[in-house]
Amino acid sequence: MNPSDDVLLLFDDARARRWSPFAETRPVGELRYGAHLLRERVEAVSGRSCAAHLAGPALLGWDEPGAPPCTLSDEVAAGRSRLYWSSRAVALGIPLLPADEVVTLVVGDAVVGWSVPSGHPGPDDAALADPDGHRPGTEVGVEAELLAWPWSLVTGADDRLAQDLDALRRPDDDPGDLPGVVRLGDHGLAVVGDAVVEPGVILDLRAGPIRLEAGVTVAGPARLTGPLHLGPGSVVFGGSLSRVACGPVCKLRGEIADTVFLGYANKAHDGYLGHALVGRWVNLGAGTTNSDLKNNYGNVRVQLPHGRYDTNLMKVGVFLGDHVKTGIGTLLTTGGVVGAGSNVFGGGPAAPRHLPAFSWANAGGVEPFRFDKFVEVAQAAMARRGQSLTPGVEGVLRRLRDDVHGVV
Repeated sequence: MNPSDDVLLLFDDARARRWSPFAETRPVGELRYGAHLLRERVEAVSGRSCAAHLAGPALLGWDEPGAPPCTLSDEVAAGRSRLYWSSRAVALGIPLLPADEVVTLVVGDAVVGWSVPSGHPGPDDAALADPDGHRPGTEVGVEAELLAWPWSLVTGADDRLAQDLDALRRPDDDPGDLPGVVRLGDHGLAVVGDAVVEPGVILDLRAGPIRLEAGVTVAGPARLTGPLHLGPGSVVFGGSLSRVACGPVCKLRGEIADTVFLGYANKAHDGYLGHALVGRWVNLGAGTTNSDLKNNYGNVRVQLPHGRYDTNLMKVGVFLGDHVKTGIGTLLTTGGVVGAGSNVFGGGPAAPRHLPAFSWANAGGVEPFRFDKFVEVAQAAMARRGQSLTPGVEGVLRRLRDDVHGVV
C-alpha cells in the first residue's frame, strides 16, 4: 500500500475518551508526548497526513487552527484507502501493508488500528470504542507504545523526549560558546534560528539534551536541565526548569520539573510546578504551587469523572485542562485534576482533588462558571497572542459546560 494514496484517521477509543481533563476539549492525538504531539508521531512514522480525528460526539466540530477537525464518520476519506490508528498508541514502526486486503494492526494482543482498502467498509462506532473486539482480515504486528492514562504522558516523557531531541539535532544547531552562559555535560544543545540565551544561564546537559526552538528567549539567571524542549516563541523569565517539554508560546518562571505544557500557557511567576500536565491557554497566578508527593510516600490516586484510579506512582502532580486560571497563592494538591475552563483563586487551603470543568472555586466553595464570562476572558487572553476562540472549539466548550452544570 502506497502511503501517499492513503488517508490517516486517528480515533479515540473508550479509554482515551476518559482521559480527563483533556479529552473533553480536544482529541487525544493533539496531546504532547516528548517533543511531538501524538498525531505528529504517527504522521511521521506512517508517511501520511491525518485527515480527521474520530473522537466521539462530544468533540464534533472541534476546529483548532493547525489541527485536523473532529468528525463522526470517515466520509473525508471516501473512495480512498484508510489507515485507522489509536490516538493513544505511540507510533514507532509500521511495516509495508498490503494494498488490497483489510489488515488489523496489533501490539501484542491489543488492537491499535486497521488498514482498509478503498471499497471496503471501515470500523463502526462500536469498533472504534472497543477495538480489541474488532479483528477483520489478517493481523499484522506494529511497533507502538500503548499509553494507559494521561499521567503516562508525564511519567514516560523523559526517555521519549531525550530520543526525540537527539533525532532532531543537526550539527549547525549547536551555537558553540555563548557569552556568559555555563554549559555542563556533553549531551546535545540546539539553539534554533533566532533563539536567545542571555548571560547568567546554566545549561545542564549531563542527563540529557536541550533544544530551544526559534523565537525562544531564556533570561538569566536561570538553570535549564535536560532533557528539555522549549517550543517556538516561548520565554523563560528565570528560575529552574528540569525535564520540561513545552509547546509553542509559553511564558515560564520559577521551579518547574518533569512537566509537559501543550502550548500557549503562562507560568510567569515563582512557585513550584512538578510532574504536571498543563493544557492550552492555562494561566497560573503568582505563587501557584502544586504538591507531587504524598506525606506517606504512598501511591498517588487520581479522581477522574468516571472513577478513582491508582497510578501506581509515588510522584504525580496536577492535570490542568484547557483555559484553567489560578489566582495568586493557589495551592494544588497531589494528583489534583482541574477541569477545563475553571477559575481557582482566593488562596487558603489547597484546591479540591477534583474540580469539574467550568468551576468557579475559592475558599468559600465551588459554583459554576458562567459561560458568557468564560468566553469573554478566553477571547481576551487569546487575543494577546494573536489567536481567537473558533466557533467549533467554542461549541465544544459550551456543550461541556452544559453537560457538567446543566443548560442555563
